[in-house]
Amino acid sequence: MSDLIAAIATPPGPGGVGILRLSGPGAHRAAGQVFRPQGPLPLDRAPDRQLLYGTLHDPAGNLLDTGLAFISRAPHSYTGEDTAELQCHGAPVVLSLVLDALYAAGARPARPGEFTQRAFLNGKLDLTQAEAVIDLIDAETPSAARQAAGQLAGALSRRIDGIYQGLTDIMAHFCAVLDYPDEDIDPFRTQQLQEDLTAQREALAALLATGRRGQRLTKGVSCALIGRPNAGKSSLLNALAGYDRAIVTHIPGTTRDTIEVTVELGGFPFRLVDTAGLRESDDPIEQLGAQRSRQAMDQADLLLVVWDGTRPPTGEDQDLLAQALARADTILAVNKADLPGYTLSTLTRPDAPHTLTTVALSAKTGQGLDRLEAALSALAEAAFPLTGQAAAGQLLTNQRQTDAVGRALAAVDRAGQALAAGVTPDALLTDVEEALAALGELTGRTVREDITQRIFERFCVGK
Repeated sequence: MSDLIAAIATPPGPGGVGILRLSGPGAHRAAGQVFRPQGPLPLDRAPDRQLLYGTLHDPAGNLLDTGLAFISRAPHSYTGEDTAELQCHGAPVVLSLVLDALYAAGARPARPGEFTQRAFLNGKLDLTQAEAVIDLIDAETPSAARQAAGQLAGALSRRIDGIYQGLTDIMAHFCAVLDYPDEDIDPFRTQQLQEDLTAQREALAALLATGRRGQRLTKGVSCALIGRPNAGKSSLLNALAGYDRAIVTHIPGTTRDTIEVTVELGGFPFRLVDTAGLRESDDPIEQLGAQRSRQAMDQADLLLVVWDGTRPPTGEDQDLLAQALARADTILAVNKADLPGYTLSTLTRPDAPHTLTTVALSAKTGQGLDRLEAALSALAEAAFPLTGQAAAGQLLTNQRQTDAVGRALAAVDRAGQALAAGVTPDALLTDVEEALAALGELTGRTVREDITQRIFERFCVGK
């Protein structure tokens, strides 16, 4: 199989510009067979990253398009290999023809994530930076994009490296003690080592505490809108989204399935899930919708219960609110504040383990939406706090990262306890080595092949 890979790097479908990428041995030669600069300088002799204008041709020499191209020489490229990039018009048929021409010149189709995987294997990125590439592509809010960009620039890597180096210094001392067994650790050194372990433990704990917030920043805080039919859930979803995402009619039961939209409120991305109205019904379709509504309730981080403020709360309303509070922190949105007969019911807070916030609003006019947004962001901040002053890019953003830091923290805890109990240095060394191995998995220093395979399976072709 050829080591030269090629792929279309722009999304499927028509576009003003389409980009094709090559990486590996012979990238410049293959690109030069397809792209002919308009000038005396051949593509493979052009300076690195200098755009040249020219024409693109198929293997028979037929003109396909006009466009731009540049090359990068190893190791000064994204992948660390010789690379080339061709830019032409974004017609899918043109891109397909150019890609076929690159295959004819010796390239093979790139696998999903293979460009970034090569960058990792060649030391251009560590694993946390590689994961940031797909997080940036998938980002749906400015805050998620800022986090991914900071992580790609190495902010998380530098934070992890500081802990790694601190543990390496501790391990070096233990190794010295084992090499010179006649040299006992005096009480002063024992105290210093305990302080060093405590410092790294605190750093790991602070990093681990960012995991819940980081994952919610990338995936969004899940908030299910629940209530009886015709309370205004769909209208409220549309008002928060800023466009008509859900169908709204005066007929109760219009929403039969869950509808999801992502919005940013107060710096947090929220995945708002509109659900079918909950009421007793013999309609099998409505029963299925109610079942999915309850599943959304069980899976949500926060719950938004919507009441119709022009009607007195029913027993079903009160029961639904109690069910919500038994599951998660809840906001009670008493809707239709613009209509005559509206009443913001005075509620006695049900005995439940979660917080209740009540907001009067009108989804139709926008009255009270600012208070609802503030309440949602306040609950998200309380549920997923940011420990310390972590800059953008320094948060753990997936379960793999969180698990690795958790294992490192557990190993450092054991080492600290063992040192306090007077355990011999060789036993301490095992715990510190385990912590270093876990951090190595996090960045890719010691990562297994199956882990990297799972990571890059998330990627799209051409990245």
